[in-house]
Amino acid sequence: MRPFSAPQLNPATETGWRRRWFDIIYRHDSRPSRNFDLILVVAIIASILVVMIDSVQHLHAEWSTGLYILEWAFTIIFTAEYLLRLAVVKRPLRYAVSIWGIIDLLSILPAYLSLFIPGAQSLLVVRALRILRVFRILKLTRYIEESGVLMTSLWRSRRKVLVFLFTVITITIIAGALMYVIEGPEHGFSNIPASMYWAVVTMATVGFGDIVPQTVLGRFVTSVLILIGYSIIAVPTGIYTAELASTMREAELAARRDARGCPHCGLEGHEPDARHCRRCGGELPDAFSH
Repeated sequence: MRPFSAPQLNPATETGWRRRWFDIIYRHDSRPSRNFDLILVVAIIASILVVMIDSVQHLHAEWSTGLYILEWAFTIIFTAEYLLRLAVVKRPLRYAVSIWGIIDLLSILPAYLSLFIPGAQSLLVVRALRILRVFRILKLTRYIEESGVLMTSLWRSRRKVLVFLFTVITITIIAGALMYVIEGPEHGFSNIPASMYWAVVTMATVGFGDIVPQTVLGRFVTSVLILIGYSIIAVPTGIYTAELASTMREAELAARRDARGCPHCGLEGHEPDARHCRRCGGELPDAFSH
């Protein structure tokens, strides 16, 4: 599963208020659903503004009571929304453990923790995570999905990247030790860790200038390290690009499969023209309703 992909959820019931609220919350193709999304977007942005304003010391001192009331008002709204999302789906745990369910929980949990744990009020900044929800609500889910492709590609290339990082660390240690011996404390290379810091800055081609080699041999090592730095940029890019291309091809193949979930056993990934579940044989919902 991609990190930011929305979980495939089925309504808890096919009729009644839970089905109506399921369509309002999880579908985005009706007027009530769009109105719900709009209200939620406004609440998300307003709650983040409250957190930002509350972090300014003189504004907090002046408006502390009003900000406190607003914070709890938004907490109650988001708590009701979170509980409603769980109540209207057939498998609440599937949503609760998804990235969106975790974000929902994190956005309300610190407020309740602040009642019992001193200092937990500072954790309210995690409400900023909820801004991610705006992208999904504003029909920009495809961009969030693309971020999932990027994260999947990074995870698949982790072994190669770790080998590369180990190589970079080795070069950094060797270069730091060399410059400590060549330049010494009198030129700013006071110890090996400080020399390693210089090596990292040099390979990153940043060059802060706080530590500068003075000897000819030191400058030669610097030149070699700068050239290595340019190759460092190219190598992981090639590794990652290859994995990204492979992941995108797999994503295109997966997108061709039907996302409908079986209302009986929850199995997903049926063929677009399937009428019955390939696991339990239960009848699938009509494709056009999804």
